[in-house]
Amino acid sequence: MRAARMTDTQEVQEKHVTGATIWLTGLPSAGKTTIAYELAGRLREEGHRVEVLDGDEIREFLSAGLGFSREDRHTNVQRIGFVAELLASNGVKALVPVIAPYEDSREAVRKRHASEGTPYVEVHVATPVDVCSVRDVKGLYAKQKAGEISGLTGVDDPYDEPRNPDLRIESHTQTVQESAAQLHALLTERGLL
Repeated sequence: MRAARMTDTQEVQEKHVTGATIWLTGLPSAGKTTIAYELAGRLREEGHRVEVLDGDEIREFLSAGLGFSREDRHTNVQRIGFVAELLASNGVKALVPVIAPYEDSREAVRKRHASEGTPYVEVHVATPVDVCSVRDVKGLYAKQKAGEISGLTGVDDPYDEPRNPDLRIESHTQTVQESAAQLHALLTERGLL
């Protein structure tokens, strides 16, 4: 008996079964979400299963009720890390543009992935605070400066820069497409695409 020939769709699905979590950390307005969506579009065109776990959406739906204390931020990051690992272990590229300001929180997510044997890539979108404050996508820097809010990551709340990220992207020195291409190249090099 001859085996049935796979359809083109089945071949694409078979080709792209490796999941991974790609965590983009950086200051507010660094460009994390913009880069994630740019990369997601390219990966979908290539036939990959992709989900973007946007930090703002997660706060609204999965972490509603959490504040911005250190403990609440840690809980938020762990929840996101759990969902990302679950998706990644099922063949999805989980792109996670989330500030995750504390090194110990990010490390706990990395360890969870390692214990499950799930690929994890940490990307530091290393945009300087002065550039982020000019971009000020959500008006947070202006509100902090006006005294309307406090606890802004990188201004009056700490941000632990990753010491050894898998990739450091300086989004202020290149286009969004170039940043996404840089990350795409790393994923290819790691055998995740």
